[in-house]
Amino acid sequence: MTGEAAAPLALRLTRLTLTGFRSYESLIWRSSARMVAIAGPNGSGKTNLLEAISLLSPGRGLRGARVAEYLRHGAAHWAVAGRFTTLAGESDIGTGTEPDAPDRRVFRLDGATPRSQAEIAERVAAVWLTPQMDRLFQEGASGRRRFLDRLVYAVEPGHAREVAAYESATASRNRLLGEGRADRAWLAGIEDAMARHAVAATAARADLVARLNAALEGGAAGDFPAARVGLTCPIAERLAGGPALAAEDWLRETLAANRARDAAAGGAAVGAHRADMTLADAASGLPAGLASTGQQKALLIGVLLGHAALLAAARGFGPLLLLDEPAVHLDQDRRTALFAALARLPAQVFMTGTDIETFMPLRGLAEAVLAGGGGLRPAPGFDAAEA
Repeated sequence: MTGEAAAPLALRLTRLTLTGFRSYESLIWRSSARMVAIAGPNGSGKTNLLEAISLLSPGRGLRGARVAEYLRHGAAHWAVAGRFTTLAGESDIGTGTEPDAPDRRVFRLDGATPRSQAEIAERVAAVWLTPQMDRLFQEGASGRRRFLDRLVYAVEPGHAREVAAYESATASRNRLLGEGRADRAWLAGIEDAMARHAVAATAARADLVARLNAALEGGAAGDFPAARVGLTCPIAERLAGGPALAAEDWLRETLAANRARDAAAGGAAVGAHRADMTLADAASGLPAGLASTGQQKALLIGVLLGHAALLAAARGFGPLLLLDEPAVHLDQDRRTALFAALARLPAQVFMTGTDIETFMPLRGLAEAVLAGGGGLRPAPGFDAAEA
């Protein structure tokens, strides 16, 4: 495979250590490759590795699992640690549980407890694509909203605080309404917080959508279909036509007017939690929900490629790109285009597949390992990858 040389990576995972995590009792894996292919049959632990890496960035990881689900059977606690080359130099990031607190996850940054996950987000960003996301446009809006928010987090780490604060205020309002407590002053204070955080979160989402579309229009996705990302949200509509304070006032007034209806429904009918992400082929206008599975996957991959280029330009480093079974549903031409795009991308890429033959076009460019038995071993027939 040939192509223009990729820029040096400003973010790179060089060592991964697992203890009592999923199918891994103990593992120390060192890799400095720009691209890593992990092959093995179903159940061999490939996705567990990607999940472990995803947990070294803020959030609940690529499966969104509960803390206790990561624990290997028979283990007292679990831990994931990574050593990274970052813009700030070498960094050690870890997460896991203590034996006396199996349901409480903690983070460590260079051996100390960070003030918040935002400190970690300043150094490391990760985005991913999993087989479960093949149904992203056939299911509810929550999955699409989480996908969009992960893209926003990577570019704007403070977005996570706004979303968390909004969700906390929303839960408090739902609880008060559900209990029939009609303290108007209390509810007004909560609704004021909801409005402020909802508008801030929506503004970040809308900004990311605009910047991502500009990157995709500029050819950031390479040979993948040019996609057009959209945000369906009445708050975003008001932000597009007026100031943020006016949008806050509108949402605050709407929430106050809808208290009785929201109490009966069990949740707010309007808010940042109702936003939806849309995706369509830019050339034909075909919505992703009407496209084939292969077309949808190609559109999503194109979005991630464009996002990686956008992040590299905005923050000086590309994200860790975690692709679980990316070649499934792609024809041969699309696979070739994918590998060529990944080779040029200013990001470290980890990808999985059941058949090592899928990755043979990457010999000399990627490191390849076989997963199984709670460990990893070099894949035979693969040349050493460039460091």
